[in-house]
This record gives sequence, structure tokens and C-alpha cells, in this order.
Amino acid sequence: MFVAAYWWKVHPGKEEQFRTAWRRGTELIREKYGSLGSRLHRDRDGRFVGVAEWPDEATWQKAFDAKMAYDYPEPRAAFVDAIADTADEPLLLMEVTDDLLERD
Repeated sequence: MFVAAYWWKVHPGKEEQFRTAWRRGTELIREKYGSLGSRLHRDRDGRFVGVAEWPDEATWQKAFDAKMAYDYPEPRAAFVDAIADTADEPLLLMEVTDDLLERD
């Protein structure tokens, strides 16, 4: 399994808009590009951190190279409108070596 982590600072008052757009975008990316889904976190400074799981790095790279987020104009517009700051590249790219998370 491969993991990509991203971060965003969101404009005050647009947190729910951001979360809704993030959820919809994640669903669409899972359907079209084969991601395993993602988790959204909020750190102590208020920054949102998304950790997306992929079956392998090659699947993630193919989706990343295709600029996956731009395929979905409606959730993408709401997502971008809510963002105050972000990085151009993923925060972390990691291969999972040991996974002890419980899954349903």
C-alpha cells in the first residue's frame, strides 16, 4: 500500500464547504483512479491534513500525473474557493510497511 499526505489551510467560515468538497472529490477519485480512499484530519493549528491510501505508488503516480482533481469541476471549485493556503506537492509520500489499523 502507498500513502500520500496533503495539507490545506481553509478560510474561516468555509470549513464545512471544504469538508463537503473533499469528501465528494475523494469519492470520485476512488471511482475513477482506484484510490483506496482517504482520511481527513485537523491539526492543532487548524490546518486540514488528508491522508490518501493507494494500492501502490504506480496507481497514485498515474492519477497524480493526470491531475485527478481537475476532472471534477463542481467539487473542485468549492474546494479551491475554501482554501487559503496549501503546498504545491504532497506533504509526504510513503510506502506502508506495517499496518495495524482496524478496518470494518
